[in-house]
Amino acid sequence: MTRSRLSLLSAVALLAAVAPLATGGAPAAASPAPPASPAAPSAPAVLTVTDPGFEQGGSGWEFTSGTGVASNYPHAGSRLAYLDAGSGMKVSQTVTATGHGGYLVSAWIATGGPGGRYVLRINGATVAERTLPAAATYRRHTLGRIALAPGDRLEIAFESGQGWVNVDDVMVSPAAPVDPRVTSSDPEIVEMFDWAKGKANSWVHLPGTEGPLDADERQTGGTGTGVYAPSYWAGYANRSGYYSRDMAHQLAGAGVLGLHAENREMLRSFAASATAEHAYYPVWALNFDNRSYLSIDYRSPSLFVREVPAPFELVQKAEEAYRWSGDAAYLDDPALWEFYRHATDEFVTLHDGQKDNGDVSVAEGTGRGIFRGVASYNEQSDEPLAEAGDAIGSQYQAYRAMASLARDKGEHELAARFERKARDLKTYFNATWSGTGSGADMVRGYTTDGRALTGWGKENSWFMPMKQIVAPGARREAYLDYIDAQAEGEGRPDNIEALTYLPDTFLTNNRPDTAWKWMRHIYAQKDVQHVNSRQGTNGDYPEVSFTLVGQTVQGLMGVTPNAPARTLATQSRLPSGMEWLSIEDLRVGDSAFTLRHDTDRRSTLTHTSGSAPYTWEARFPGAHSAVAVDGVVRPGRTQVIDGATYTVVRARVTPGRTVTVEVR
Repeated sequence: MTRSRLSLLSAVALLAAVAPLATGGAPAAASPAPPASPAAPSAPAVLTVTDPGFEQGGSGWEFTSGTGVASNYPHAGSRLAYLDAGSGMKVSQTVTATGHGGYLVSAWIATGGPGGRYVLRINGATVAERTLPAAATYRRHTLGRIALAPGDRLEIAFESGQGWVNVDDVMVSPAAPVDPRVTSSDPEIVEMFDWAKGKANSWVHLPGTEGPLDADERQTGGTGTGVYAPSYWAGYANRSGYYSRDMAHQLAGAGVLGLHAENREMLRSFAASATAEHAYYPVWALNFDNRSYLSIDYRSPSLFVREVPAPFELVQKAEEAYRWSGDAAYLDDPALWEFYRHATDEFVTLHDGQKDNGDVSVAEGTGRGIFRGVASYNEQSDEPLAEAGDAIGSQYQAYRAMASLARDKGEHELAARFERKARDLKTYFNATWSGTGSGADMVRGYTTDGRALTGWGKENSWFMPMKQIVAPGARREAYLDYIDAQAEGEGRPDNIEALTYLPDTFLTNNRPDTAWKWMRHIYAQKDVQHVNSRQGTNGDYPEVSFTLVGQTVQGLMGVTPNAPARTLATQSRLPSGMEWLSIEDLRVGDSAFTLRHDTDRRSTLTHTSGSAPYTWEARFPGAHSAVAVDGVVRPGRTQVIDGATYTVVRARVTPGRTVTVEVR
């Protein structure tokens, strides 16, 4: 009916054989009660698809002859829609918009041959379509952005081709509030960014949508349904929730797309779960209702997945989200503020007792598996780590973020205390914890029996320079060389989402050519099957698209926003051969900008809209004797940031004004 018996049985056997790769192995468990101070329920969605996973037998859908609902090869749940091979068959649903909005529509589709079509029509007119390739494994296809007005009738249609077509899990996403546009002398970065922003947007949930809770590879239909709150997918696409680690890494890309409500509500949900009962760990994953804990990773208050870097990363990323959005809730919301305080104080004290670190405290893992608390994000390691490079690096950045947030809140003594804690931790790390080794001899962790570990540790290796806890100089440069070599060698991670950290590592340390190499590699692997077959292709892992968006803007273009202070710092990190790169509709707070870098010697900023002037800090690598601001030459001024010397120019850019800065 929908595919040959042989290929069907092979696919089912393959799906059954694949074990969960991250945080898996947990038996199904009932979701716990909502965390303290849950987010308010979302308003009803303005565009609702009936039975998007065909679990109610296709209610709301129209089926021609040669089509129907089956149970032989679902993407998730227990049912799917099918179209037999041949011409003239269609499965469709028409929904009516109840308000104005922009949307993307996605569906998981597998095909036994080419020629099928996926089509969107508004009031009978085709507005988006895709001819489907032959691909027997499910892939996620997205159409949009489309604009709808109240009363518009949107038809979502799947049409037959030369082979069978299977369809499952249709999803409507709201168009992201920001639609940044990249142009460049290099067409590859334009293609990459266009793909990444659309794919990232397709993972955003339409608040008010009803969907499954606690869905995973063992209970594919979930344990019930709930109303989804502002959120986006961050983790495996076959699980109905988002993960702290993934969300932290995706936050910058979400900020570029203006997903500030989603970032805030997801961060707040993690913050609310970091209770004394949980020893101030946030839970590892939440359902998309932003209230209940994803059951595959949570068994009880004393038995849930937890990894030491996560709470620290969430503090750092909350500060970053505050700088992108200017949202005062990051300072004023009690749930968020108490989380920062606990994560950088009581959490460290509670989880520091195995290794003597002198005058500083270092949060530790138990070395007894992810459900008991591990020190590192490297879940594939069997090392019984007490302290790990990714945890101590993340702790350092959390201290810095806490100082920054406290300063803006007016708590200057608290800010000064955490500035000292950050400084002392970095000094200790470079003098004692990791010692003087470089390359393969750099210490990147300690076991529960006190042994120092060197060599390649994946996350607990590359996080150290990425989090800037390694002091600048020859030692750090040698370690970056070592990371690059190991990531290309036999120790290379199998999962694409681990590789997504490498561009950040090298961009943070001003190695744009190496970073661009890894960005290109990740993008080139987007259509390759993910190592977890249930996940789809590498490009269907949400972290891939979100991180490429962030790495283009924060990385290659060096954008450092500070909406509360109305400042914007930029630094060109264009790789060799990329002559220029420009972005339009770059949003920081309530302002929009166009930014262009011409190599690393000239930058132009236009403040296209906003309510007040911004101070632009344009940074250029190296010491230059003179700079020109809109053609007026003046002496260059230098500044050293994390060991690198920059020529820095500050200019006031009012709404409507364009400023060009060039080093001479």
